[in-house]
Amino acid sequence: MQERIRYHKINLEDRELMMTMYAQDPRRTCEHCFANNYLWQSVYPAEMAEFDGCISVRFYDGADLYYDFPSGPGDKQQALERILEWTKRQDALRFYGLLRDEVELLEKWHPGEFIITPERDIYDYIYETERLTTLAGKKLHGKRGHIHRFEENHDWRYESLGPDNWQACLQMNQIWKRKRADKWDPDMEEEFQVVNQALQHYDKLGMVGGVLWADREVVAFTMGESLGGDTLAVHFEKAFPEIQGAYPMINQQFVKHECQQYRYINREDDAGAEGLRKAKMSYVPDILLEKYMVVRK
Repeated sequence: MQERIRYHKINLEDRELMMTMYAQDPRRTCEHCFANNYLWQSVYPAEMAEFDGCISVRFYDGADLYYDFPSGPGDKQQALERILEWTKRQDALRFYGLLRDEVELLEKWHPGEFIITPERDIYDYIYETERLTTLAGKKLHGKRGHIHRFEENHDWRYESLGPDNWQACLQMNQIWKRKRADKWDPDMEEEFQVVNQALQHYDKLGMVGGVLWADREVVAFTMGESLGGDTLAVHFEKAFPEIQGAYPMINQQFVKHECQQYRYINREDDAGAEGLRKAKMSYVPDILLEKYMVVRK
């Protein structure tokens, strides 16, 4: 009998191992990183395990348990076989956000055993770093116009996120919440708490961030994380929408100052929100990364 897979709650001490594994097996999907899995545990309790030279992450969405595809330089097929064996007694084995090549491996190793469904709401929006830096071309003319008006209307500066401005970003996040008190909902509260935690533990999470000041106050900030290869994922971006140009300005300045070593920027999915989808499509993604939900029959 195979040794039991011992999953445990993801903690800060797991960061080095997880990022080492991801760096040796890079993918461009936004789940393929430490901070994203760690920070959202209050909403989606997550666990990880190391076996067969790979790591496996699983998380709960309500009562449903989802697995990712094994990551790392080890024997993925053997690692997958162990997951399949140890989940035989579960009502359903579910995989979340698998990429096309991972789905192809599943079909090759276990043909006909899985229901595979593309899930548009979790497709990642990926952009070339150079395009987000220059905003060149007719399709992005409007973004350049918003940035120009921001520059004209404000005494502004950009800073890298760090100990000197964490507190100002926490205060800005609190103001952002107060301004939306009339339409605040549980999903917004969850994200608010996760962003606060990201700022409070920023120095331990290995993320990179940026802060936009206008007229002596923080009007936007953002945080992201390497996916272990040629791509950085932007996990959080906050700006006061009533300040024209604040969102495109923090987007461009962050990429310009913090992301030039990466070929691509992953701005994550739209979760099926119509407004978010429109905003992400307006930047004309270079890659719309297909991801799949997989369930054992």
